[in-house]
Amino acid sequence: MKGMIFAILVLVISCTPKGKVQVVSADGSSTVYPITEAVADKFQKENPNIKVTVGISGTGGGFKKFCRGETDMSNASRPIKDKEIETCKQNGIEFIEIPIAYDALTVVVNPQNDWVDYLTVEELKKIWEPEAQGKITKWNQIRPNWPDAPLNLYGAGVDSGTFDYFTEAIVGKEKASRGDYTSSEDDNVLVQGVANDKYALGYFGFAYYEANKDKLKAVPIDNGNGPVAPSYENVVNGTYQPLSRPLFIYVNKESYEKKPHVKKFVDYYMKVVKESVREVGYVPLPDEAYDLANERLKNKVTGSAFKDAKPGLKIQDILKIQDVMKK
Repeated sequence: MKGMIFAILVLVISCTPKGKVQVVSADGSSTVYPITEAVADKFQKENPNIKVTVGISGTGGGFKKFCRGETDMSNASRPIKDKEIETCKQNGIEFIEIPIAYDALTVVVNPQNDWVDYLTVEELKKIWEPEAQGKITKWNQIRPNWPDAPLNLYGAGVDSGTFDYFTEAIVGKEKASRGDYTSSEDDNVLVQGVANDKYALGYFGFAYYEANKDKLKAVPIDNGNGPVAPSYENVVNGTYQPLSRPLFIYVNKESYEKKPHVKKFVDYYMKVVKESVREVGYVPLPDEAYDLANERLKNKVTGSAFKDAKPGLKIQDILKIQDVMKK
């Protein structure tokens, strides 16, 4: 009898609001995942009754869930697309778009590769364009003095924002890519593939290279002005082109307004994002950009400022332009 009473008391206590664990759900880009996960780890230590789940379905996969109302936040390594905006609209989902960092999308080879010192954008296009499928399969087809050895490719999956960005920047058309390569939305899979294959070449977010420098070799890219390596300095000074890009989180406006635990997490996110971005190996935005992003969050400005933004514009200028248009 005493055991039964004790069990009932435990059940009652665990079901009280004080003991209830609330959930903030996020999904999307594996590139942005390390930032959101780092913020979530810090937040949960201070707020043990709030659990933050962070998935890695890829940017496109994340937006599918977000625009169906299944998640509170979506991590993205590219701006939201018109068709995704339309899906959100059809489902009554309003969103707040927040840029959080810069990424230097990084091309890598195995450390045993002693022949690649840099690649030009034209050579990358020759490797990755759809016409290369089944034809460009050896290293010496890129440069004749390179080995007569297999060219084993590793790259982002088709639901990844990294895939969208890389194909547009290198091939010239979004999603235009050969299909005969090892693909994954999980960048850790690509890291391991390149790290274990002397003849591999792959691409993914800078933070995954930074975290695995001991088993990867980054390749400088020549965009016409000489080879430039991916680095914090070269992203900030604008010389690492065309593979520098902004990263985002998208917040469901209704979740932010009606779920206090979601608002608490997102507000906390924006307080610690700069230090978290540095910790995981990405490039923080200028302070002015963070100030403008926080202002958008405070005023709950919805819609996308970046989907039609012209290349070369600074993030803070893009935000200012949309703010003027909203007024």
